[in-house]
Amino acid sequence: MRPIQLPEPPSPTRGVPEIFQDGAYSVIRRAIVIGNGSPTSENQSIGLVRALGLYDKHVLYRVTRPRGGINEWLHWLPVSLHKKLDYLMCLVRKYSRILLTSRGEKLLPVPSENGSSAGLASILEADLKQIVTLARGTYEKEGPLLVVASGRDTVSIASSIKCVASENVFVVQIQHPRSQLNRFDLVITPQHDFYPLSAEAQEQIPRFLHRWITPREPPGRNVVLTLGSLHQIDASALRSAAIAWHDEFAPLPKPLLVVNIGWSTSHCRYGVDLGKMLTSSLLSVLTSCGSVRISFSSRTPEKISKFIVKELGNNPKVYIWDGEGPNPHMAHLAWADAFVVTADSVSLISEVCSTGKPVYVTGAERCKWKLMDFHKSLRERGVVRPFTGSEDISVSWSYPPLNDTAEAARRVIEALSERGWSLRA
Repeated sequence: MRPIQLPEPPSPTRGVPEIFQDGAYSVIRRAIVIGNGSPTSENQSIGLVRALGLYDKHVLYRVTRPRGGINEWLHWLPVSLHKKLDYLMCLVRKYSRILLTSRGEKLLPVPSENGSSAGLASILEADLKQIVTLARGTYEKEGPLLVVASGRDTVSIASSIKCVASENVFVVQIQHPRSQLNRFDLVITPQHDFYPLSAEAQEQIPRFLHRWITPREPPGRNVVLTLGSLHQIDASALRSAAIAWHDEFAPLPKPLLVVNIGWSTSHCRYGVDLGKMLTSSLLSVLTSCGSVRISFSSRTPEKISKFIVKELGNNPKVYIWDGEGPNPHMAHLAWADAFVVTADSVSLISEVCSTGKPVYVTGAERCKWKLMDFHKSLRERGVVRPFTGSEDISVSWSYPPLNDTAEAARRVIEALSERGWSLRA
């Protein structure tokens, strides 16, 4: 009797859905970003998604807080508790109005604090059940889901997604979550977030407060340390900006010095005195500049901006953006020959240092705690120099550009590989 010849099994690359080619349900091709409404935080998450090639395949959710009135003083509360407290306050206001109306008293209308006028009605709310259902329900068809969150308000929901749907998601938390790091698949945070663990920092803290200072443990295996913040600036973005703003910036006399002025923070305090020092230094270097463009943050103190406009606004070499029209920030990054920045913003400094162009920092000596450590690391790597007013802006210098976003993306891909997953952008 002749043996039965069974047909050969199909080739793994023929007649098989693409998702199975690298192993069943192992290819990530979409992402969810969970933000807190802060442009700085959400920019980091979207920057990572962009570097992973998933920019066109991501959906943005937001953790929103009640706003207006006393709510502005309650942001230190956990989001869930804040919302419950706001609900109780709304009930009190509602029944108080009913009681007063029943007495015949005329009431003025109360403006909405947390409705459509606050911009919350159109925001896609980050809901744990909805995101978990999405991850599980689409897993067999579309594979695992990448979840990227940033900011303190997102910690709870991001860690809960990891806990409930760990087999269907890969959760990345950007910025130190101030909680157990093993609640996430990967944590990406600047190395200065661990400054409190250094001997220098420990000496500054009274011993009885040590237990209350975070972080309490050194970074573990699932922690990726960066020098600065993540962002969306890369060669492609700069090239696009250079083309889009060509007609306005190409005719400007060279070298072009771009000055970015921020605001005083708890870790970097300054006032008009810094504005005076900066103005004096800028006047000293004007002879070596072809043109100067100055931008203020939306939170720059009015006293500082008014002083600088008064002192420099009429100089023919100086252009001060008044905040009207398209924001020229990307054009500045693309076309500048050198930068001067105030020391307060890690995100802005990270962006300008990704260009490889000369970066001068003013006010770093006023920084303390973690921000002081950040500037120390930048100087040690030769990425920035202090702005003294004695510089010749026409003399260029360079350094290896900060590449934190690309490096973080590489580490995400490595972590996925260790889990047996891959990325298909």
